[in-house]
Amino acid sequence: MLTKEQEYEIVKDVLNGKTEEYAVIVNEYQQHVANLVYKLVLSPNDVEEIVQQVFVDLYMSLPRFRFELRLSTYIYRITVNVVANMLRRQKKYVSLEHLMEEERDRKHNQEETIIHEERMAMVRRALGNLKTEQRTALVLYSYEGFSYQDIADVMQISLAKVESLIFRARKNIKKQIEAML
Repeated sequence: MLTKEQEYEIVKDVLNGKTEEYAVIVNEYQQHVANLVYKLVLSPNDVEEIVQQVFVDLYMSLPRFRFELRLSTYIYRITVNVVANMLRRQKKYVSLEHLMEEERDRKHNQEETIIHEERMAMVRRALGNLKTEQRTALVLYSYEGFSYQDIADVMQISLAKVESLIFRARKNIKKQIEAML
């Protein structure tokens, strides 16, 4: 990833008319954005379209960029907003099936594989039933490795609300899984 100073220089260059520098931002963050989008949307077919929209929105909003933020945090904030807007428009529920694909790929004997798949299916169902805010906070924390402060910045909410969302998400998942057993 680019350093904060490198991000700022590139943003300043783009704002000063060196629009070809925007390609550096896209090249640096495109895969990170695609990974996050893939974890938040139902259809992998939507990923490319959403990633494109994120970078269009980012370009249009660069004049409003506050230089006290990391550009990567700003990009993740735009990504979460674009995904949320798309989900509202399409009234889709987020599915996180693909998050567990790597786990399933590990070589287990048949019995372990069946048990593992049943557990992962329960987790996917439980994650899919969470409210969007809870699911987003939990995915950013558990799967993307964001700190609570980074999540607060991305979701534009307080640190206390992040803590509450993650606590409630975990509690709701546990309750749902217990009900499935």
